[in-house]
Amino acid sequence: MDSKLQRLLPRFRYGLINPRAPGKVQRGLSYQFYRIVPPDVMEVATGLGLDDYAPEAVEKAIGNYWDCVHALVQEKVDVIVLGGVPISVRLGRRRLRELLAETKEKTGVPADAPLEALIAAMKHLGLKKVVIASRWGDNINEAIIRYLQDGAVEVVGMTKRNQNAVDAAAMTFEEGLQTSLDVGREAARMAPEAQAVFIPGAAAMSLHAIPAVEAEFGKPAFSNLSLEVWNNLIRPGVIAPVHGWGKLLAQET
Repeated sequence: MDSKLQRLLPRFRYGLINPRAPGKVQRGLSYQFYRIVPPDVMEVATGLGLDDYAPEAVEKAIGNYWDCVHALVQEKVDVIVLGGVPISVRLGRRRLRELLAETKEKTGVPADAPLEALIAAMKHLGLKKVVIASRWGDNINEAIIRYLQDGAVEVVGMTKRNQNAVDAAAMTFEEGLQTSLDVGREAARMAPEAQAVFIPGAAAMSLHAIPAVEAEFGKPAFSNLSLEVWNNLIRPGVIAPVHGWGKLLAQET
């Protein structure tokens, strides 16, 4: 290959299976990602087609999983992340871990998901108690508690906004930013015994809430993105620790 072309090739291709349906408006999917990774890391994304968080809707969407995997493998990605906490909890930890392991076995590409990254981060930091800044309702919240219990992580508090997939997609950019900050602060206040604050939900783009919550409450805060980048890029040494976006991303491995 021509050396001039070679200079443009990414050193790492970060494959993402986005939960939402293809063809719908999706604002700035990589907007946060490129604030924390070097310019030679490229995100390659495809859509699973999730329209609702109900079990039957997740089952329908997960039927597209292997087509998504195949598309990302064709793009020569170095990791595959199955995004979306509701997808993980609807599948359950055992089934999800089997799916991730099967992905690695069939393709040779490691696979991850946000709650698996959260469990890994809590273990790495020596923490066991987390409070969840949730925008979902009881059904999803209770499933998150069960999932994390299976990973030896205790949920000591959980906010609630009763958002479904349609509600989340309907938020303006500004509403999402404000909501993630609001639930992050509410969660930290409600459970002072928590050792960390998890602010999930990619629709709200919660990266900015991490430094704000950490500065105000003095404990680590995470988002889906920060956990996934730490677990798949910083932890294995692909990129250097990233400063300014929370204690986890700044961790030396």
